[in-house]
Amino acid sequence: MHRVLLVDDDIELSAMLAEYFRQEGYMVSAVHDGEQGVTTALSGRHDIVILDVMMPRLTGVEVLRQIRQHSRMPVLMLTARGDDIDRILGLELGADDYVPKPCTPRELVARVRAILRRGSEPSAAPSDTAGTISSGPLTLWPKRLTAHWQGRPLELTATEFRLLETLARQAGQIVSKQTMSESALGRPLARFDRSIDVHISSIRHKLGIRADGRTWIQTVRGQGYLLVKD
Repeated sequence: MHRVLLVDDDIELSAMLAEYFRQEGYMVSAVHDGEQGVTTALSGRHDIVILDVMMPRLTGVEVLRQIRQHSRMPVLMLTARGDDIDRILGLELGADDYVPKPCTPRELVARVRAILRRGSEPSAAPSDTAGTISSGPLTLWPKRLTAHWQGRPLELTATEFRLLETLARQAGQIVSKQTMSESALGRPLARFDRSIDVHISSIRHKLGIRADGRTWIQTVRGQGYLLVKD
């Protein structure tokens, strides 16, 4: 049974969402301020955090920042509808996905289920190379959500890993944003959704620049992205 942590200062909404999640078979805890959210998220007792951006004392963005300093656990942000700044900043800091408020409990459960499903593959023994994906200086072990870049560990969120895995499986070929959204986010690409672009920007930063001055992940305008093979 997956364990969900709700961090939202709206006590009534939290209670409603918690009840819905419990009916769907999840264990749920709720806290109502950012400081407690950080402490509880880092306790190791939960599988995913649902984090509201707008909270007193410590905002959701700052909570996310502190969580990411210590943990790669999945985080789903709740953002005000149309508030692109908080949404993009959250993704840049390592949020796995976001849902604009107001949202339905059904949509929220579906997003959480997709995120947890992506990270639920059983761990493999360190010596197990079955299913290893290699492309140039990149090596991925999907069963362990582990990546090496130029022979060194590459720190990625689960969503970043799935996006890079999708590109690496078709290295040298253009992959559409629709395909990437379905493969990595577990949902169709929504209109005006910039999640993929922001995640790719973060991955590019971590990979650095090629010797020829180009990025390792190329944008093909109007078509998608391409991971350079060598």
